[in-house]
Amino acid sequence: MSAGRPDGRYFNPAVETMDRASLRALQLERLREQLRWVAENSRFYAEMWAASGFDPSAVTSLETFAAPFTTKEQLRTSQLEAPPLGAHAAVDMTEVVRIHASSGTTGRPSYVGITARDLEDWTEVVARVLYCEGMRPDDVVIHAFGLGFFVGGLPLKDATERIGATFVPIGTSATDRVVQSIRDLGATTLMCTPSYATYLAEYCRNRLDMEPRELGLTKLLVGAEPGGSIPAVRTRLEADYGATVSDGMGNADVFPIYLASCPEQDGLHLCAEDQLLVELVDPDSDRIIEWSDGVEGELLVTHLRRECVPLVRFRVRDRVLVDSSPCGCGRTSPRLLCAGRTDDLLFVAGVNVWPSAVKDVVASMEPRTTGAMQIVVPDAGPVIRPPMRVQVEYGPDEEDLDGLRDDVERALREKLIVKAAVELVPPNALPRWEMKAQLVRRRR
Repeated sequence: MSAGRPDGRYFNPAVETMDRASLRALQLERLREQLRWVAENSRFYAEMWAASGFDPSAVTSLETFAAPFTTKEQLRTSQLEAPPLGAHAAVDMTEVVRIHASSGTTGRPSYVGITARDLEDWTEVVARVLYCEGMRPDDVVIHAFGLGFFVGGLPLKDATERIGATFVPIGTSATDRVVQSIRDLGATTLMCTPSYATYLAEYCRNRLDMEPRELGLTKLLVGAEPGGSIPAVRTRLEADYGATVSDGMGNADVFPIYLASCPEQDGLHLCAEDQLLVELVDPDSDRIIEWSDGVEGELLVTHLRRECVPLVRFRVRDRVLVDSSPCGCGRTSPRLLCAGRTDDLLFVAGVNVWPSAVKDVVASMEPRTTGAMQIVVPDAGPVIRPPMRVQVEYGPDEEDLDGLRDDVERALREKLIVKAAVELVPPNALPRWEMKAQLVRRRR
């Protein structure tokens, strides 16, 4: 079911319009095979399941699937104890054709390996997403996401080329090239974060004395941070550019993108149901929530075909609202509205940043710093327009403050892939906390 032939409305009609009974039967078949594969090849899951008493061979229906949850913290520990990809990896490194990474809660990235089959599945799912968002073979696409480890880079290139559109790799921090390339190449589509689209509109007005709609773009495909599904944000960008704005959502550990808005603009379609079993959990009680129209809960996902670093009942930490009513676009998948995060994740130019990761970097530079820091967010967040403002206490014996500031900013950029503006403050200038430290200060 992974190969599709676009018909003008869908990239893979057989999957995207499949009836629910057939889909559930396919999911059960793939789930049973995946659980067998994971039990035989992933030491992490074999040990977890043995300790919990879960027997994968006893799963005879989707309703009897009751494996224990997997958390990001467990994956991080797994990679630290069994580098490079962790004890949850189910293939040898000789089978890995590419490695991506996301920032973690420590200075060490979280690595995600994929096999040749995994790469094919990634490309298929991301192509469905981009097609759902409106990309077509005659589009010229300006890519203004990062192109390195970030899963919004090469996977989007692969999917764009699979659709047959023209991919123009520019990346971040090159707004002059973005504008020139749009003009020179007659680009129709811009892929970027919502905050970058807002910045580019301001750049056009303030630096080029032109309206952003004069660029001639017809489509903005945004993602990697909240915004594209927020009506006020989408309406403003559409007015600025005279273009349609579509949203996508993903996760490096799961799929680069697997949720996408269609022309109806009524939530994000789940575009990977043949590859991914999705459940909901109550983040407070850890109780599984029965899937039905209008319910809200935290996403819980299980890969159905992943060979390397497979996940079983992984807590994504995205809180979503389910809309399973029929959609005018004809896709039969449910639509999800992201209601926020169940953790303290921040988004800076499409890069995930955990405050504890910033803390880890700053603390690693003691005694030049005291280890105390706070991220200053200008509003409620979680989206931050770069540079990310960070207050850092210098150590009592530190004399080279200019050098320290440069070193902290460089360390944050290299370890967390984020641009920061560091403000050094004297020792004991920042608050101390008896319980959990408040690493983020929101200045309203």
